[in-house]
Amino acid sequence: MSDPFGQSADQDRYDIDFSVPLVHRLRFTQDCFGDDFDIIRDLLQPGATDASRVQVWVDDGLAAWDPELLSTISGQLSEAKEVELVADVECLPGGEAIKNDAALVDHLLQAFHRDNLDRRSYVLVVGGGAILDAVGYAAAVAHRGIRLIRVPTSTLAQADSGVGVKNAVNWFGKKNWKGTFAAPWAVVNDERLLEGLSDRDYRCGFSEAVKVALLKDADFFEFLSNSAQAIAARSQPQSRRALRQSVLLHLWHITRGGDPFELQQARPLDFGHWSAHKLEAITGYTLRHGEAVSIGVAVDVAYSHLRHGLAREVAEQTMTTLQGLQLPIWDTALGEEVIFDGLEEFRQHLGGELTITLIEDIGRPVDVHTIDRSAMREAMAMVAQHARGGQRTTHHSSSSP
Repeated sequence: MSDPFGQSADQDRYDIDFSVPLVHRLRFTQDCFGDDFDIIRDLLQPGATDASRVQVWVDDGLAAWDPELLSTISGQLSEAKEVELVADVECLPGGEAIKNDAALVDHLLQAFHRDNLDRRSYVLVVGGGAILDAVGYAAAVAHRGIRLIRVPTSTLAQADSGVGVKNAVNWFGKKNWKGTFAAPWAVVNDERLLEGLSDRDYRCGFSEAVKVALLKDADFFEFLSNSAQAIAARSQPQSRRALRQSVLLHLWHITRGGDPFELQQARPLDFGHWSAHKLEAITGYTLRHGEAVSIGVAVDVAYSHLRHGLAREVAEQTMTTLQGLQLPIWDTALGEEVIFDGLEEFRQHLGGELTITLIEDIGRPVDVHTIDRSAMREAMAMVAQHARGGQRTTHHSSSSP
């Protein structure tokens, strides 16, 4: 009997490389539940003999902004040939509330079971990043994966997390402790659905654009720097271009970067995030994720300048750009222990040796394994001083560097 791998008959060790073929579908629309609904319908591929079975979940904040949205979605799906809407469109609470409540995850799983969803069924989720995370987690663990279509409705999710392959909920008081890697069936970035965002929430997503520009694209960074005030004012085409380039750079990293499921030690797209996650938690999530990332990016560029050769002009330009986007670069809750507690949680989350991505220059990331406390204190002081000059700080405690 021959060895199917072509190895000798007495071989006792097999290390076989293999890859899983996946397709990442990203669509840009102006009104996906109106004139552009064909794009949604085309993503709901029917089975060989049965109609596409779909269940829909919507962020309750979005439903409050557009009271007709649920009936619009229901009507469009009910009229679509070869599509079966298996239950009424249902709302879920947005924000961290859904990721902190185990009962809501159980509710999702019970609904999937009730309606007999299977691996060829679809879960369509319309909302911000937290809802995408929680519904995505439930869909990933049910039958080891139900097809998930994400329709992100925040700039944060449209710029970054909507195309990600991570799904999670918060557990043990820690952000994203319980989760999975699972690629979505499709992602639809719809411009109209951003109209209901407050100005504060609208601006939040562009911290992720600054982050990915620093990692990968100097021209994009210059565009963001020059367009920051227009983007903060929700002007077009600047905002549209910023969101589109940001998500495409994130998608490129996921599909072409060689490590979509983060099996390696480095996680470049978490630049600015290791302190941000801790800062969110310590402020009771009153600080938005995008705001915490903005602060984290500011600290990381300051430290990169002090220890890794990043030009001071780039560090200062980054902070000025974030302020131009009307995002905070400092919060009084950010103390030295918050930073280093965040580092340890980040290391535990990844496992093994601490690995943090910083930058030597725009487009030149560098992985480091230690953070110098003295240099970090100096970096924090640098950011705090810049924040005082630009008046972009938030206040959650009395701590200061």
